Amino acid sequence: MAPKRTLITAALPYANGAIHFGHVAGNFLPADCYARFARLVGHDLLFLCGSDEYGVAITLSAELAGRTPQQQVDLFHGINKELLTQLNVSFDHYSRTTWPGHKETAQQFFLDLWEGGYIEEKETLQLYSEAEKRFLADRYVVGICPKCHFENARGDECPKCGASYEATDLLSPRSKMTGSPLTSKLTKHLFLRFDKFRERLAEWLAKKQWKPNVLRFAANYIDELKPRAISRDSDWGVPVPLPGTEGKVLYVWFDAPIGYISAAKEWAIKKGEPDAWKRYWLEPETELVQFLGKDNIPFHAVFFPAMEMGQKLPYKLVDQLPANEFYNLEGRQFSKSDGWYVDLAEFLKRFGAEQLRYSIAANAPETQDSEFTWADFQMRCNSELLGKWGNFIHRVLTFIQSRTGGKVPSKGELEEIDQKFLARIDEIVREAFNAYSSFSLRRATQKIMEMAQEANSYFDLKKPWHKAKQAETLPDMERTLYCCVQAIQKLAIISSPILPESSQRALKLLGDHRSIGELLWERDLASAVPEGRQLPTPEVIFTKIEDAVIQEEQAKLDALKPQQSQQQASAVSYQQLKESVSFDEVQKLDLRIGQIKSVERIAKSKKLLKLTVDLGFETRTIVAGIGAAITDIEKLVGMKVTIVANLKPATLMGVESQGMLLAAEWQGALELPSFSQLPPGSAIG
Repeated sequence: MAPKRTLITAALPYANGAIHFGHVAGNFLPADCYARFARLVGHDLLFLCGSDEYGVAITLSAELAGRTPQQQVDLFHGINKELLTQLNVSFDHYSRTTWPGHKETAQQFFLDLWEGGYIEEKETLQLYSEAEKRFLADRYVVGICPKCHFENARGDECPKCGASYEATDLLSPRSKMTGSPLTSKLTKHLFLRFDKFRERLAEWLAKKQWKPNVLRFAANYIDELKPRAISRDSDWGVPVPLPGTEGKVLYVWFDAPIGYISAAKEWAIKKGEPDAWKRYWLEPETELVQFLGKDNIPFHAVFFPAMEMGQKLPYKLVDQLPANEFYNLEGRQFSKSDGWYVDLAEFLKRFGAEQLRYSIAANAPETQDSEFTWADFQMRCNSELLGKWGNFIHRVLTFIQSRTGGKVPSKGELEEIDQKFLARIDEIVREAFNAYSSFSLRRATQKIMEMAQEANSYFDLKKPWHKAKQAETLPDMERTLYCCVQAIQKLAIISSPILPESSQRALKLLGDHRSIGELLWERDLASAVPEGRQLPTPEVIFTKIEDAVIQEEQAKLDALKPQQSQQQASAVSYQQLKESVSFDEVQKLDLRIGQIKSVERIAKSKKLLKLTVDLGFETRTIVAGIGAAITDIEKLVGMKVTIVANLKPATLMGVESQGMLLAAEWQGALELPSFSQLPPGSAIG
C-alpha cells in the first residue's frame, strides 16, 4: 500500500523583520511537529515555507532604513532562514517570492482568473502625492482621524480610538515620508469578483470539520464576500500581466499564498525532477495541511481557495486548517516597536531551541490566546524536562552502568507489575499518537510527561537499588532495568516531533545510532532494545536553569514598564466633561445587572465582541467594542456586569445589539464594573 501523501505549509513570514515567539507558536512549531510526526508514521511528505517579500510595508521600511526593497528582503530572508534553522524547523524547502518562478506562477494565476471572467477593472479614488509624483498606499499616509480627530491617525486605522476606515476618509491626509499634502485622484485598479465564488465556497466549507472558531470566522467572510482589489500602484511586486497596466503590481495578499505553489516548483527543480511538484498540488489523494495564526484565516480559508477554484489546473484545496490563536508576552502582545519582546536570536544563544520548543508546545495557543512568561519557562525546563524527562533517563542509565557493566539486562520472566507498567506505557503511546494526529501539541506534551512520570514512579516502586544487594533478587532488578530501557526508547520516539535533538541524544545513549529521520512509529515502537547491548557512558541531556538567570531576564522586561508608565504619564490627556444633564435625564437610563453567558469575536473586527447576556427576565445579544483590550475573552463568561437595558437596538457589523455594556478605560487599560451577590436583572440606580 502506497504511503499517505501529505503536503504541509507554514504561513510565509514577511521579510520585513525578524520572526518572534508569536510566529513560532502560531505556525512554525505546530507545523514542524506535525511534519516530523507525519514522517515518523511513514507519510510521503513535502513540508514547505518561504519568505513573503513584496508589498508596500517593505518599500516603506526599506526607504526608512536607506535600503532598496531587494536589499531589505535579502537581509531578513537570511535572518529568518537562519533563525528557523536554529529552531530545528525541518522544511523540505524554504523558498522566497522574489525567485523568478514565483512571478511566472502568480501571473498565470491572474491570467486564468482574468480569462474566466473573475476579474474586472474599476476606477477608484486613491491618495496621490504631487510632491513625490506617486500614489501612496495606506502605510505611507497619516492624517486626522475622521471619527475622533486625532491628528496622527494611520492610513487605515486610528491608534487612539481604534476606528477603521479607508485612507481617503482621512482629514488633511499627508505623506508619512515627506509630510507633503495629498489629494484624491482617480486611478484604475483590478478587482477579483469573490462574490462569484460564494456558493461554491459555502458548499465546500460546509463539509469541513475544523475548529469551531475557524469555521465561524470563514463562514462570516463568505456571507459578506464582495469584489476585492488585487492591484496596487507600485514598482515593487509581481507586475500585472496585461497591456496598459504599466506601474501596477499584484497586491501582496494575492501573490503571497501562491508562494506555496511556486515553492513546490522550486523544490522540484532543485531536486532535478521539475514535475515532482504536481504530485502534491494537482492530485486529489494529497492531504493539504496549512498552519497559520488566526489573523491569516480569511486568506487561507476563503480567498486562496476561491483563487484556486478559478484556475484551469485542479489545484489542491486545503483539507486541514489548524489555525492557532495569539501568543503573548507576560500578559501583553509582543511589540518590537514598544520594546515589549524577547529577542529570539539572543534567547537561542542562551537557552537553545529544545527548551523553547517544549515550553511553547506545552502552552500552545490552540483554542485561546496564551502567553510566554519567564516563570512558566523555568518551571517547564526544571520540573518537567530536567526533573521528569531527563532525570528518568539519566538515573536508569547511570544505574545500568554501575550494576550491569553498561549492558542492557535480561528480560527474564516479567511479573504482573512489569506487564502492567509496559501496558500503560503502550497506552500512552496510543494517546500521544491521537494527540499529534489531531494537531494538539499541548496534549502531546502532557502525554510525554505522563510517560516520564509513570516511568519514574515504576522505578521508585521497584527499588532496584535494594534488589541489587542480594543474589536472589538480582533477576528482579534486571527485569526492572530492562523495562525502563524499553520505556526510554518509547519516550524518545514519542518526544521526537517536539524534542528532536534531545530524543536523538536519548537514542544514542541506548546505543542506537540511527537518525531520528530514519525511525518509523509503528515499527520502532514495537521493537525492543536488545538484551546484552553495550550502552555508552550516560550524559546529562538537560541542565537546571538557575533563579539568577531568570531574574536577569525578568529584570530586562521589568525595566521597560517604568519607562512605559513614564511615557504614558507625560502623555496623559483627560476626556473633557460632557454637557450637564438634569436628574430627570439620568433617571431615564435603565441600568441592570446582566450575566454574560457566552462571548465570541465578530469577524473582520478587532474591537467588537458579540455577548449573550442574561438579564434575568430575558436573554439579549449585545455588541461591545472591548475586544482589542481583552486577549482571553472566555474570562468574561459568568461575569455580572452593568448593562444599559433601554438603549434602542442598533446593528453593528451585521449583528443587532440590544443594549450597551458599561466599561472604564484608562491609557489603553480596560476594566468592567462587576457584581458578585445580586442576581441578573437587578436595577442599578
